[in-house]
Amino acid sequence: MEKYQLKGQMRWIAAQSDRLRNGELYRCIADTKGAFVQPALYEAFGLTVIEAMNCGLPTFATNQGGPAENIVDGVSGFHIDPINGDESSNKIADFFDKCRVDSDYWNKFSADGLKRINECYTWKIYANKLLNMGCTYSFWKQFNKEQKLAKQIY
Repeated sequence: MEKYQLKGQMRWIAAQSDRLRNGELYRCIADTKGAFVQPALYEAFGLTVIEAMNCGLPTFATNQGGPAENIVDGVSGFHIDPINGDESSNKIADFFDKCRVDSDYWNKFSADGLKRINECYTWKIYANKLLNMGCTYSFWKQFNKEQKLAKQIY
């Protein structure tokens, strides 16, 4: 922090249990053109990654588990190797260097992260997947008409 004169420019946000406050934290970081960094060794799904991207935050997350699928590296966010701190910190520093040179660079990753969420991780998408999985079971086939109506609700 001292070497790169980052004092006061980074915040470690401990685990939060207040969902409303979480959303406000993400939006506050987005309003100041910050980024979300999730350097876990492994993350099964990566809900915090999805939440951050959904708030428009450029996101750096572990290249293991769910975040490796949630993020398209270099397009909708960035994969980082939590074991390789130098490589990860260089990737983050490079991002902010490019943001300083190009004022639209941050906006591009913000928009592309939101686009990824809207293409892959909405409740409508999950509801349709769940209902479609039900089609594979013969029990649900007898309720085909009701099933189509249920899909239209979502």
